[in-house]
Amino acid sequence: MSAPRSLLALAVVGVTALQVVPTAALAKQTPPTPPTAVSQQTHPWRPTRLVDVRAAHRPGLDRIVFEFRGPLPTELSARYVGKLIADGSGRPVSLVGNAFLQVRLSPAQGIRTHQDAKQTYALPGVIQLARIGDFEGVVTYGVGLARRTPYRMYTLTHPNRVVIDIGTQYRTVNVRDYFLNMPRYRMGQRPYTTAVQRPAIPPATAYGALQRLFAGPTKAERTAGLRLVTSQATGFSKLTVRHGVARVYLTGDCDSRGSTYTVADQIFPTLKQFRSIRWVKIYDADGRTERPTGRTDSIPPSLEP
Repeated sequence: MSAPRSLLALAVVGVTALQVVPTAALAKQTPPTPPTAVSQQTHPWRPTRLVDVRAAHRPGLDRIVFEFRGPLPTELSARYVGKLIADGSGRPVSLVGNAFLQVRLSPAQGIRTHQDAKQTYALPGVIQLARIGDFEGVVTYGVGLARRTPYRMYTLTHPNRVVIDIGTQYRTVNVRDYFLNMPRYRMGQRPYTTAVQRPAIPPATAYGALQRLFAGPTKAERTAGLRLVTSQATGFSKLTVRHGVARVYLTGDCDSRGSTYTVADQIFPTLKQFRSIRWVKIYDADGRTERPTGRTDSIPPSLEP
């Protein structure tokens, strides 16, 4: 089989004082805040170096860890915000999530060799994590979350770490997201899409699956060759399901750029995994789709090759 036309529209989606929001549930599952006098460990004119950022799930919570080479930062804060703003430029930062946590660490310097400014996670709470500032000794991260829940921030030593535990005491179910498999696509081997599992909070599992789709593959999945083809779409503003028809309203420019493989090839299987959905109609940002009525699939004219 001959290889398909080259992709012209591929876009890879990778992404103060200590504030504590205490909860009884988190207190039972995490160690108490160590009585470490962090103010004595460093000085404002000697920022410490952030060397690793990671996230993982633990029973009842998602844990984010910031590891440092050198002393702990003296000023730590984490708070929920309505939107994320990049330090220095003042530009809005787009992360996938229903709630956003802003984390500030100072004095500190970011990971100079870190290639991916935005990381996606297949965790119950943490969807995306991104560095949104490394400016004048202040490192700032944004976290996109599936739900706004209580969290706890504390420090650990040996090595020096700042830890944030985010509550995930809600039920999730596994859904599938379909991404382009680049090795198969280049060799012309169908199917071009590969399914991965993601947690979604019921009852809005179709919404959760589509939201996680636009967050893109995880780092390990990207290493395996999976990609999100956005076709210039930045996400979606609305999803409705009625009488077996799902209607997806995309945001952004939404342009195939002549490619035969588009974002629609990932949206269709992602939504049709649900029994309540038989047909999918995709609209562009101007509300256009080729077949708005009838029991058929539909894409906007801009996604035609």
